[in-house]
Amino acid sequence: MAMTASKAKANSSMQVLDELVEVAKRCGITVRRERLLREIGYRARSGACRLKEKNYVILDREQSSVEQLEALADILREHPVQGLELSARARRLLGLSQE
Repeated sequence: MAMTASKAKANSSMQVLDELVEVAKRCGITVRRERLLREIGYRARSGACRLKEKNYVILDREQSSVEQLEALADILREHPVQGLELSARARRLLGLSQE
């Protein structure tokens, strides 16, 4: 059975997302995928936080893998990841040169 282009992109995005979650761990950041509650007039969104001297990234699991990937990449761009081994796609998402 042939995989559609959108499913292939989602699978690829999920692989890179998993890679960036591991990168975050190596940077001392715990990544959690949670269902973020929404109420009238309030919209929670993925982001970084610090709790009791620990760094966290909370990703809205209701978002697509592409949206989660973009949110995590935005946060990791602010951390020193230059020396870590990364795939070409992860390097592009983080704005790193191809060394």
